[in-house]
Amino acid sequence: MDLTFSAEDLAFRDEVRRFVADQLPADIRRKVVHAQRLSRDDYLRWQRILHARGWGAPSWPAEHGGPGWSALQRHVFDEECFAGGAPGQISFGLKMVAPVIMRFGTPEQQRRFLPRIADGTDWWCQGYSEPGAGSDLASLRTRAVRDGDHYVVNGQKTWTTLAHHADWIFCLVRTDPDARKQEGISFLLIDMKSPGITVRKIELIDGEHEVNEVFFDNVRVPLEQRIGEENQGWTCAKFLLGHERTGAASLGASKAKFQALLCVARQAPGDDGRPLIEHARFRDRLAQVQLELMALEVTVLKVMSTRRSAPGPEASVLKLKGSEIRQTLTELHMLALGPYAAPHLPELLAPDHEGTPLSDLLDGAGAAATGQYLNFRKATIYGGSNEVQRNIIAKQLLGL
Repeated sequence: MDLTFSAEDLAFRDEVRRFVADQLPADIRRKVVHAQRLSRDDYLRWQRILHARGWGAPSWPAEHGGPGWSALQRHVFDEECFAGGAPGQISFGLKMVAPVIMRFGTPEQQRRFLPRIADGTDWWCQGYSEPGAGSDLASLRTRAVRDGDHYVVNGQKTWTTLAHHADWIFCLVRTDPDARKQEGISFLLIDMKSPGITVRKIELIDGEHEVNEVFFDNVRVPLEQRIGEENQGWTCAKFLLGHERTGAASLGASKAKFQALLCVARQAPGDDGRPLIEHARFRDRLAQVQLELMALEVTVLKVMSTRRSAPGPEASVLKLKGSEIRQTLTELHMLALGPYAAPHLPELLAPDHEGTPLSDLLDGAGAAATGQYLNFRKATIYGGSNEVQRNIIAKQLLGL
């Protein structure tokens, strides 16, 4: 794979950089730069701006409404958006369920759902994990029983990210309780406004409302909202997980976080009063994570440029290293801030906060350092725990 930027690639980078600088609303950029809490409307406004430019679905092929970009262009777009202070696009629709609909959905389903994902009309969430069925996802127990031209769904999903914002949820449900675990599962698309759905908040260790429990009580789902054949949902699930784990590399976000960490390291004093960047031990840790980011970048580009219908087991490498790097960056940020990182102050995340920061180092991304550290403890668990990823790597890549 040629990683050399051509003149066209450099011109594209400049185009994206100018677009983000000119079109990203200032209030959204300010929230991102200062690590403040983003609203549902903030994400949707930015999605609609991108869609109007034809960039709402950067990873999609042209035949489904995407720009049809190369792997390098998608990488450049992602990097420049994060570097310019843009929020990440919500991946559940764009990068998870959309590829499943493209691959396994009918033409009618593609026409119905894909345009509304790209333009931000529909916000999606993921109904995979259940109490007792997380890493062992095939043990899920949420049932879907046929009743005429509908399924009747009963059960519970948990750790459902941003379900309180979602219009739709894609769900794995058990349609044949007598089949082997992986063979009795179907993939359903469910309107979150359906009678019988209850969303209950889960408060995370950082005090934020990000995930939820979702309960299904005799929820009726039309048969035409099943993707693929009945009892073949595990095929869709594995396909989707490859895309989710590739996205979990979070390369653009991690590179932006690294640059923010460098800024803090140039300001934060060590024990002797010199900036931390001048201390060899801390500088060595910065160099180590920078090298790991460079290696991750090359690996991501190789995976993205492979002409395949879905990422293979190499996606586990991206998920494993990407999540570990994100955790390392939050740890180093905490270390750099020292005692200023000790208090977790959720009120500083509110856009209307008018108080005076405890220190210049607490302004900007530093204000949320402790919360981000706590939040990213989950990064090595979601999308399949890193222990599971190591098993996949050992068996499918190394043949052990």
